[in-house]
Amino acid sequence: MRGNEFIRKVQALAKERGLMCRVDEKRGKGSHVSLYFADRLTIVRNPKDELKTGTLHAMCKQLGIGKNDL
Repeated sequence: MRGNEFIRKVQALAKERGLMCRVDEKRGKGSHVSLYFADRLTIVRNPKDELKTGTLHAMCKQLGIGKNDL
């Protein structure tokens, strides 16, 4: 899964659950962006690149969602 795809799926999940979700491109170094899901935060490394499995699991854990929710 690519970073952009992950962001879209999290945004759809937030809309489904009635939660706030936003992406802050200014808060991150280089190509990194911050993804806010309700009151939680994770950093998405270069949204154009493919996410590694461990990175994907860690980001889901930081947001408090399961990989199956996506």
